Amino acid sequence: MSLALVGCGGGGGGSTAPVAPTPSPAPAPAPTPAPAPSLPVVDASPVAVADPGSPLQAGWEYGATMQIFVRSYADSDGDGMGDLRGLTARLDYLKDLGVKGLWLLPVNRSQDGDHGYAVADYRAIEPAYGSLADFDELIRQAHARGIGVTVDYVMNHSAGTHPAFVNAKDGAANPFRDWYVWANPAPSGWSVFGGNPWRSTANGAYYAPFWDQMPDWNLLNPAVVAYHLDNQRFWLNRGVDGFRFDAVGNLVENGPAAWLNQPRNYTLMQQMQALAAGYTRRTIVCEAPDDPQGFAASSACGSAFAFGLQGQIINAARGQASAIQKVSDYFSTAPASMATFLSNHDAFAGERPWDQLGGNVAQLKMAAATLLLLPGRPFVYYGEEVGLGGAQLPDDGRLRSPMGWTANAVNAGFTSGTPYRALATNVLTANVQTQSADPASLLAHYKALMALRNGSPAVARGAYVAPFVSGQVMGFQRTLGTERVLVLLNYGGAVANVDVAALPAGASLISGFPAAGVGTSADGTGHARIDLPAQSVRVFQVH
Repeated sequence: MSLALVGCGGGGGGSTAPVAPTPSPAPAPAPTPAPAPSLPVVDASPVAVADPGSPLQAGWEYGATMQIFVRSYADSDGDGMGDLRGLTARLDYLKDLGVKGLWLLPVNRSQDGDHGYAVADYRAIEPAYGSLADFDELIRQAHARGIGVTVDYVMNHSAGTHPAFVNAKDGAANPFRDWYVWANPAPSGWSVFGGNPWRSTANGAYYAPFWDQMPDWNLLNPAVVAYHLDNQRFWLNRGVDGFRFDAVGNLVENGPAAWLNQPRNYTLMQQMQALAAGYTRRTIVCEAPDDPQGFAASSACGSAFAFGLQGQIINAARGQASAIQKVSDYFSTAPASMATFLSNHDAFAGERPWDQLGGNVAQLKMAAATLLLLPGRPFVYYGEEVGLGGAQLPDDGRLRSPMGWTANAVNAGFTSGTPYRALATNVLTANVQTQSADPASLLAHYKALMALRNGSPAVARGAYVAPFVSGQVMGFQRTLGTERVLVLLNYGGAVANVDVAALPAGASLISGFPAAGVGTSADGTGHARIDLPAQSVRVFQVH
């Protein structure tokens, strides 16, 4: 596999996750060993809790979070690559859009020079992105706008150039050898993601299924777990609002048929969740494509990406009846903490929605409305709000092209120089400048929906009640305290007249979306007949 394809840990397999046992206290880690004088020093210094507090509103994570690849978002210095100062300069745009959180792909110093998942230093910033001072300023400026900042944390593997692995490769006697997964000779009979995960060297084989330069940590070693907890405290103490954990299904291996979703993975993530919970209003979310609901449980991460749902939302937007039913059913059983999304930086999760839906703006609007009105923690991949498509690039690079800010065919307003990567094929129309001038644009649609979610606690955090499907119409209610909201989505290409039940008798239905919508009322039995234009969304406050 190419580096671009395996850059982000996750996916693969298909085994059923076991029930996680009750976690037991981790044994005290051994003292950090000292490397030989000729080998690099490993910074595994302990970090104590120093919670700076949080200026964010409780429940901020249930607003929309924008997933941002810093390298492709905004360039401040003209070198053709995005950076932290460029992102900071775009925070007013994100606030105006209605974003309540950011998820940054890895910003640590990395070996790969692109996606960042080969972490070479867990306590330093990628030099192309700027400095720790730039990062601190981003946090300060985001918080001033009521926006939380989640950063990617890669606990499954490190870079091959990480000082601990450089030590580990020195030989079996090196004190850091047991910080990684080694065997001598290399085991046989293994196949992970279609390949042999064992990488042979002159003094043993190490386990690295994603890339030979991404060796897996030995997370059965208490010293390694303690190291990662200290790294997380380093960032939490600086004001980071949470972590997105990469590849949590792959943390521990127990044999060639037991390398995915092992019981220890769940208890490890419960430790990480407990650490974040010890700080003010911090949160985590996990990437676990093979068991999203298992890892979303409180006995593991507490939140995980709703893999599988994203494809059903896209198909529902196409009007596919079976997908509409599956979307309707999802939150009847799934935890309300699921992190919902339409696409992300990895092709295995699906192409960008613009490409999946063939540029059909009406369908894109339906997908966006579904994402932002369902329960869960909605994540929007950067550029999705303007319909950014893929670039003419191989592998995952096509999903990670520069953001479209202007209709400039050379640089899209992303940089004053030459973009480091090809632009999206539709950037002349899929850009903020063009769509900001159009009240009927996809961007305006996202902005209106985010404002609705931000203004309605029931939509953001309420219960999911009375779901139904009638033909190509999906409806449900969201309730929190005394607030009740009715949501109706007509995915079909024709006007639909639907009978809505389970309303309070004689209730008034006041239109909340679209802004020019007309209200109605329920009869004495709690029913209302409502006309829905083709491919439309209606939201009513129920009183």
